[in-house]
Order: sequence, then structure tokens, then C-alpha cells
Amino acid sequence: MPMTDIDVLLHRTEAHAERYLRQLPQRRVRAHDGAKEIRKMLGSPLAAAGLPATTVIDQLAVAGDAGTVAQAGPRYFGFVVGGSLPAAMAADWLVSTWDQNAGLYVLSPLVATIEEITGGWLKSLAGLPETMSVGYVTGCQMANFTCLAAARHHLYKEAGVDIEAVGLQGAPKMTVVTSDESHYTIFMALRLLGFGTAGVKRVPTDGQGRMRADALRETLSGVTGPVIVCAQAGNVNTGAVDPLNDIADIVRTRSGTWLHVDGAFGLWAGASPTMKHLLKGVERADSVATDAHKWLNVPYDCGIAFCAHPDSHRGAMTLAASYIQASEERDPHEFVPEESRRARAVPVYAALRSLGTNGVAELVDRCCRFARRFADLLTNDPRVRILNDVVMNQVLVRFEREGADADALTRKVIAGVQAEGTCWLGGTNWQGKAAMRISVSNWSTTETDVERSAQAILLELSRADAR
Repeated sequence: MPMTDIDVLLHRTEAHAERYLRQLPQRRVRAHDGAKEIRKMLGSPLAAAGLPATTVIDQLAVAGDAGTVAQAGPRYFGFVVGGSLPAAMAADWLVSTWDQNAGLYVLSPLVATIEEITGGWLKSLAGLPETMSVGYVTGCQMANFTCLAAARHHLYKEAGVDIEAVGLQGAPKMTVVTSDESHYTIFMALRLLGFGTAGVKRVPTDGQGRMRADALRETLSGVTGPVIVCAQAGNVNTGAVDPLNDIADIVRTRSGTWLHVDGAFGLWAGASPTMKHLLKGVERADSVATDAHKWLNVPYDCGIAFCAHPDSHRGAMTLAASYIQASEERDPHEFVPEESRRARAVPVYAALRSLGTNGVAELVDRCCRFARRFADLLTNDPRVRILNDVVMNQVLVRFEREGADADALTRKVIAGVQAEGTCWLGGTNWQGKAAMRISVSNWSTTETDVERSAQAILLELSRADAR
């Protein structure tokens, strides 16, 4: 394609992107069209002759207007999904332009070095030791996998077993301890690592979903051999953080025990002077997993694995090949399962540079303040009950009225809000009860967005209650 044609294509794409972003704050959050309509727009048989690139982009842009959910917008409160900070989004455009394979230093000195620089900033923000190693992966699912692989390598090496060579069939039993509220990605990682889930020991939690330290001590009292303990910073329903310092105290009393912390979003509370007390003890963990595409608001996808034992981290992830050119500099692929991959650290670099430490703290504090505002606005209605202590950016809401089925009413409100489209939020089941889950994670959310969304929720509550 001639350079002039590329210029036309990029300007056309820029125009589509600008229009989408301008509309984002005011558009309905739900997707306008579903699979049937999108197939009509995009699903014709692949022809022998290709279409002009501008035509392809135009078609995608039209389908994108109709078929996307406004996850990047200010009133998307489902799951724990951040938007994309402008600097991070722009940096991601550069990532596509550069088209760098981030696996080796020799492939891209720029990306390898940015990973190192940004990793240092992230550790400082989260209050983690600067000696921890860092790997960039797709999301917290793979960050948990990477960290637990490092734990498996480390503990079996201490036991005199080369686990990567002999496999689990040649290894002594290792015990994995989680809480009753550990995220399902922990269990997926255990499946992928060959541990399975049937033998996992689960520790009871308190009313907010925090692991009970006393119950952990009791659980470990009857365990022998190597142990991995999985704690959590940021319960996906309540936002609560396990008592990490107490857990670390218990773990450090016994040899052959690894403490992993799943901090998918909650880790970044450590960047706020007003919130970091919740993370006390995380610096004592052997490994920590998190996302950047949640509260740090970089484009999908980006997860991060931190490890206090760099040799074990590298040992679990590295396998030599004759054609791989070794470098005296840090080779990123040595700390992640993937070889060929995108330069995920570049948008993180841009996000952090554009915010600074004060900006990250303000983003965290603002989201938490808006979560509390949600709770205050909704509880003005006597039919609303907040099920959690709003300690972070998560709010659990239940709708109750005497004589009504509260589970059914709650689910009706959720479905109605999603269909109406002013905002989008999801449902969950908390301690046997249906609940609405509100997560405030987007840099662009304003107090007006919160007030408008709360009004839409209460209006839908009245509609559902009347039916």
C-alpha cells in the first residue's frame, strides 16, 4: 500500500475514533445491536478479492457503534472494568504502529527497558520491595498463574525436586490454602498448573469476605510439607482486603510456605495515602498478582506478576532454545509464559507519567468517594439495603420490600437497568442473596454520572416493584 493511501486510512481511522470518543460520555451504555445484527453487518462469506482497507475500517466502525458496550465510558460500573486514560490510549496506538515483539531485549531494547522502568514505578506505588521481579501478562488470571508457577518451582526446589523436569507425578504432595472467597481465577490457575482443586483447603471468611487469620492458623496446624497460601487484596464483591499482615505473621512461622496475594484491583489502594493502611503486610508476600486494565485505566489487556524470588520466577518461566540470543540486559520473556507478545508496559508507562503519584492516589480516592456516594444516594430509598462496608470502590446493593421476593426484585432491577442503558452494572450472589454489584473504576466518571446512575437505578426499582 503506498504511503499516501496509508495516510488516508489512518486519518479515516482517527476520525472514527474521535467520533466514538466524543459520543461515549452521553451514549447508552448497553450495546444497541446483538449477534444477529452484527452478523448481518460483518458476516458475509470471505470473497476471493479483498476490499479496500478504508472500506473495511468503515464497516468495522459502523459495527462498533452498534455492537460495543460503552465499557470505556463514565457510567459503566459492571465487573471491575476501568477505562483508558487518554495518554495510555494514545500510547497504545504507538504500540500498534511500532509492532514490537516484547519477548526479548534484542527484539526491542525500547520495550524491554520501559518494562523495567515501569515495573519499578509500580512497585513503589503499591508499596512492594524494589527487589521484586516483574512480568507483564494478559490479566490477573495469567498473573496468578505465573506467580503460582514460581511458588511451585521455589518450594519444590527447596524440597530437592526439579518440578519442571519430573512433573507432579514425581513430586511430593503440596498443599494449597485459599479462602472461601478466593477469586475463581486462582482455581483456574491451580487447574492449569496440575494441582487440581479438589484438595484445596479453604479457610472461612468473616462477614465482609476477609480470610480469618485465626482459621488460617488452625488450618495450617495440621498440614505438613510445602504449602502455598493464597490471600486476597480486594474482594470482587465487597472490596474487602484480607488481614495481610496477620496472615504474613502466620506464614512466616513455618518453613516451606509461600504467601501469594491476588490483588487484581485492590493492590492499587496502596497508592493512596488515605487507603494504603488496608494493604499493610502486602510487602511481605512472596508474590503478588494484579491488573493494570482495571484501576490503573490502561487499555486491555495488561496484567502484572510480582515475585520476591526472581530466580524462582525466572526458573519457572524459562526454557532455553538454541536460536534465542541471550542478552546482558533483562529479557522480558523470562518472567512470563508468553514468548511473542504485545508491548503492554508502554501504555502503563504513559498512564503513570501522565498521572504522577498524586494523580494515581487521586484516582483511587475519587473512585472510592464515588462508591460511598452511590451508597448514600441509594439508601435514601427504604427499599434499598447496602450489604457491604464500602471500604473501597465496590458497592453491594439489594432491593427489599415487605411481602416481595427480594431475590426476584433485585434481579428485575438489574435487568431493567441494563436494558434501559443509562448505566450498566451486574449482578452477583452474596452469602446466598441476590445482589447488584457496583464497581467504580473509571477515570472519567464524575459525580454527575453517579447521581444520574443512582436516579436511573431507583426509577427502575419503582418500575420493577410496580410490576
